Amino acid sequence: MYKDIMVKSEGTMKKTINFLKDELASIRAGKANPKLVDRIQVSYYGTMTPLNQIANISVPDPRSIVIQPWDSNSLKDIEKAILTSDLGINPNNDGKIIRLAIPPLTEERRKELLKLVKKETENSKVAIRNTRREANEEFKKLEKSSELTKDEQKRAEDEMQKLTDKYIDLIDTIYKDKEDEILEV
Repeated sequence: MYKDIMVKSEGTMKKTINFLKDELASIRAGKANPKLVDRIQVSYYGTMTPLNQIANISVPDPRSIVIQPWDSNSLKDIEKAILTSDLGINPNNDGKIIRLAIPPLTEERRKELLKLVKKETENSKVAIRNTRREANEEFKKLEKSSELTKDEQKRAEDEMQKLTDKYIDLIDTIYKDKEDEILEV
């Protein structure tokens, strides 16, 4: 009975980890990464469209991103969207493609990025703990309705704690990897 709750909770925790990885991938760490521009929305014929749906995005070298729109009429709109985004990078438009030169990070910018990464990882840890709390509440309801014995409830809560610890450790590992990536000069 409680195994269903465990499976559901672990699925939620996996989604939290995937969301964190996506969030951190979009944080600039000094190297070019196509995920940096994934969140950019372009006004394409009056409709807000994700950049990766109207252009080919490639990384020819570690310091630049090349955006080649499928419709050359959208170049100006893409350029405008990049300028208004929080990337802080000026696009270089040559009439066919847009190049983004990724400048090296300053020490101050690295510290700001680390704060942002820390905030995202803390939010993920809170989400994992909330999942644990919700599962434990369901275990208590099952025990009250006599669907679980007191011992089974305790065992279920212990298993849920182990699962929570596993995902919190995974978040810490993801944070450490991103921290190393940002601090790498």
